[in-house]
Amino acid sequence: MPWVRSYVRSDGTPVRGHARWAPGARRETMIFGFVALAVVGLGNGTVSAGEGGAPPRESTVRYPIRFDHAPAARAPEPRPSVSYPIRWER
Repeated sequence: MPWVRSYVRSDGTPVRGHARWAPGARRETMIFGFVALAVVGLGNGTVSAGEGGAPPRESTVRYPIRFDHAPAARAPEPRPSVSYPIRWER
């Protein structure tokens, strides 16, 4: 919304500063509102993805996940990234 600064009309009437809708903004806002209401109205239907079929099954996943038959992996050994010694203050 553009802001209109205070001014004095040609007949001497003072006008306070105020916000004013841009040309065409009311119509566009109304169209956007109708589209938003249509999306909300159509999106809140009572049909669900599992309707008419078997009820959803329970999850068979057990946490934490462990791989019993996998070979044991060792953690990588840290290696220096520089070839010169770094002296630390003690």
